[in-house]
Amino acid sequence: MCGIVGMVGQGPVNQEIYDALLLLQHRGQDSTGIATAESNGIFHISKARGMVREGFRTRDMRTLLGGIGLGHVRYATKGTASNEEEAQPFYVNAPYGIVLVHNGNLTNTRELTDELFHRDRRHLNTSSDTELLVNILGSELQSEIGGPDLDPAQVFAAVTRVHQRVEGSYAAIALIAGYGLLAFRDPFGIRPLILGTRAADPSAPVGESIGVEPVGHSGAYEWVVASESLVLENAGFEVVRDLLPGEAVFITLDGELHTRQCAPDPQLVPCSFEYVYLARPDSVMNGIAVYESRLRMGDRLADTIAKYTPIEAIDVVMPIPDSSRPAAMQVARKLGIEYREGFYKNRYVGRTFIMPGQAVRKKSVRQKLNAMSSEFKGKNVLLIDDSIVRGTTSREIIQMARDAGAKTVTFASAAPPVRYPHVYGINMPSREELVAHNRTIPEIAEELGCDYLVYQEVDDLKAAILEGSDVTDLDMSCFDGRYITGTVSAEYLTWVEGSQSS
Repeated sequence: MCGIVGMVGQGPVNQEIYDALLLLQHRGQDSTGIATAESNGIFHISKARGMVREGFRTRDMRTLLGGIGLGHVRYATKGTASNEEEAQPFYVNAPYGIVLVHNGNLTNTRELTDELFHRDRRHLNTSSDTELLVNILGSELQSEIGGPDLDPAQVFAAVTRVHQRVEGSYAAIALIAGYGLLAFRDPFGIRPLILGTRAADPSAPVGESIGVEPVGHSGAYEWVVASESLVLENAGFEVVRDLLPGEAVFITLDGELHTRQCAPDPQLVPCSFEYVYLARPDSVMNGIAVYESRLRMGDRLADTIAKYTPIEAIDVVMPIPDSSRPAAMQVARKLGIEYREGFYKNRYVGRTFIMPGQAVRKKSVRQKLNAMSSEFKGKNVLLIDDSIVRGTTSREIIQMARDAGAKTVTFASAAPPVRYPHVYGINMPSREELVAHNRTIPEIAEELGCDYLVYQEVDDLKAAILEGSDVTDLDMSCFDGRYITGTVSAEYLTWVEGSQSS
């Protein structure tokens, strides 16, 4: 999972991109990068390992000149987390010069790697699928150029060809030297991307209806595309809309916007795990408020808890901070059980789910959370978490509750059992790493060390996210094993597991 942002402004954009990346830090902590471009086409790129505040100094920011730029925060799902060469953005010098950032995961990397070498005659220097994507885009864009200048029709034709060649999930933002900013989303819209605008001139009207046909706007407007809506709201941009699945947006250097649908049969199937865990609760994605969806998860989970556990024996409901808090509040309200905060969170430790190794995850749990014995001693506690993936964090938390004096520990997950690898950009590549793989719920409970274990039902999670929205389907592959893109076969999953362990 990664966070991406791109801006076209009427003045320097370096500081605003930096501020946006701070807001997206929850989406990746391995590395970060910013690229800007001047009107003469000169790129300026700065990237580093670690978090945003660690990655950029004043001297770095001073070099990031220009009124157009993009940024990225990463946690590794392909390649090596510690390899700075795989930090984004990626750059290719032909045609024109392209810098690209990408959120997602390509699933036909073997085929694309072979094609790039034998057909496109392009060299890859890393194992990153983002380097694959920028080279595919560059190759297709070069094949579309018929004259000295680049126009939006050629850009959109190239994106159409990218969709034909690439499989998997991808929300991407690119700078094309001397021309503008391109953003596009895969034909299933698995990963989020949202468009916003604001008036560079405060007297200019904002709020026009912007459709999918090419439209132009004068340079009185500034533009942003980002993974989450909170970036737009924080910087004073008006939300225009989510990019449609398969859609591309091209914004020229002077702020003229062009949009086009570039996929023949797009279908919106966003990732359910965005709503379960990844996104910040104050974001809205695909018209669905993340916080409201998590409240509904709690409502439905409460019914399942009441069905499978002796709720009359439960004294308190406690969340595992922070993403499970809305669900836990609703469970407590619906079951009529006291809600308490029993864990104190150290906010200077990163999200344990996206840490790069099991040993680091296990160690970081107790660094991140402290159980307050006054809240646990002698009580039968119901702990609510957003999900259970490898089980490392859950096992540690349950033991912490017992060490703090809990009489019994019931553990509930606002998401169903994660039984299958997630191949669309979340670090769940190996079936053997998943605590629910090939285990029944009683067996998982024994493995975790809790007295009772309750999971959200698959249909309940889907209903909780989709309720009241126009979205009709979700990617729930890690829960139900249904992969909507390409040829994600058993052989492919075995290959992914082998490549990750090698």
